[in-house]
Amino acid sequence: MLPTENRLRRREDFATAVRRGRRAGRPALVVHLRSGATDPHAPGESAPPTRAGFVVSKAVGGAVVRNKVKRRLRHLMRDRIDLFPPGSLVVVRALPGAGDADHVHLARDLDAALARLTGGGTR
Repeated sequence: MLPTENRLRRREDFATAVRRGRRAGRPALVVHLRSGATDPHAPGESAPPTRAGFVVSKAVGGAVVRNKVKRRLRHLMRDRIDLFPPGSLVVVRALPGAGDADHVHLARDLDAALARLTGGGTR
């Protein structure tokens, strides 16, 4: 499970990542990245943690399928959250094909999108 401090929850933060960030698309998902964005809500002077959020619409499938896709994406992102600079905002949007994709296919698509956004190889 993705730790609470690494979860993207505010609507404004989702909008910032999607509108002002870069994106990389794959057949099962699209990843939006806003690198090193400062968090105006974080108290103190320490660098805010990287936060990730997930968008899985009804086009992916029914409630059971959507929740399964979200759980898989959260699990995959937990191991990859340290690839980003502190303060980054990451939004992973599942496309309709994600409902039929297995764990390996989602991992491959996520790694390819993250490699494109970060400019380097991932896992």
